Amino acid sequence: MIDSQSWRKFVILSNEFAFPEEKDFPFNFDLIAIGGDLKPERLLKAYENGIFPMPDYDDELNWYSPTHRMVLFPGEIRISKSMSGIMRSEIFSFSFDREFEEVINQCATVERQKQKNGSWINSPIIKSYLELHHEGYAHSLEVWKEKKLVGGLYGISLGKMFFGESMFSLESNSSKAAMIKLHEFVVKNDFDLIDCQLYNPHLKSLGAYTIPRKKFYQLLKKTLKTETIKGSWNEFKL
Repeated sequence: MIDSQSWRKFVILSNEFAFPEEKDFPFNFDLIAIGGDLKPERLLKAYENGIFPMPDYDDELNWYSPTHRMVLFPGEIRISKSMSGIMRSEIFSFSFDREFEEVINQCATVERQKQKNGSWINSPIIKSYLELHHEGYAHSLEVWKEKKLVGGLYGISLGKMFFGESMFSLESNSSKAAMIKLHEFVVKNDFDLIDCQLYNPHLKSLGAYTIPRKKFYQLLKKTLKTETIKGSWNEFKL
């Protein structure tokens, strides 16, 4: 348990957009700041600094930079024989940015069903990411089956990095299919990395693994030197 005195210098005041620098992060903790708000300017500043928000179940706003970051490098995805068959069968079709609001709402609903205390994707999170979507930074990937939305994911794109936030599945294998298609996109467009944030066995099965925070920041610094593919991605064929 970390006492309030220890965290005093990491509290983000509501009228400031500054975050602690990576060199000042607590060595053994993922949580690096608390408080503040979800204004688009603050969110973008957070991602530029490798930080992402995750409210707790009392809706207190917490900001994280994991000591071990889960990532998926382009070209390193693992696709099982059964998933290869599913992808070849074309049982699913895919789109970008066609139903962003529905995707994030589905992610919130699925998380809520899995967790007794509800989803961390609360109303303020949904509102803020919708704003970033309209500004061309937040994107969704939709998975369709017979014209019905059955899976998808959403995240933020800056430089040549895609920061994955959440995914949902209403049909077996649809979230895996979403990740496979996202991986195809990042390979085609010379992205450096898919940030998966926190350890997840589902993503591990697809080839994601954790790297030290320091290495992640080296990659982040490099990727932010490249131009962001801003605006709607709906024009991209999947």
